[in-house]
Amino acid sequence: MAEKTALLLIDAQVNMFDPACPAYHADSLLETLKTLLKKARQAHWLVVFVQNNGKEGDPDVHGTPGWEIHPELELLAEDVIIQKYTMDAFHETGLKGILDAQGITRLVAAGLQSEYCVQTTCRKARELGYEVVLVRDGHSTYPDGSHRAEDTIEETNKELEKIFVVVP
Repeated sequence: MAEKTALLLIDAQVNMFDPACPAYHADSLLETLKTLLKKARQAHWLVVFVQNNGKEGDPDVHGTPGWEIHPELELLAEDVIIQKYTMDAFHETGLKGILDAQGITRLVAAGLQSEYCVQTTCRKARELGYEVVLVRDGHSTYPDGSHRAEDTIEETNKELEKIFVVVP
């Protein structure tokens, strides 16, 4: 049986690319996400945008400008948008049902933040039986205290490549 693939773009929202406080290498990440989106559409993959709904005071509160999917990631009518309230895109969202209804067995994951929503969602997808492919330069985060963002990204790649396929 041929593998059916979906592209999972996690939290690629305006607030993550805000010039006042962007994620690490936000510009190059956005270009990578646009390239992935183009390739997924050429391959006729299901495209799933996972949209985080922050708490009051967060930059991604539902309906605020920072909550919107980044406008350079053009949404099409056939794309799926999943609203989530936790780090796990599968938790109480209906994502598994949507993927299963379409016969999806492989997920190509990219987005934000590496050590939170990307890692949690990838791990849950694997637990649910999906083949997971993480795009090495397709995720990012912010520095955390004395921990540099680039170190967190590389640690995420190293940790997840023990479990998943991590591709450039």
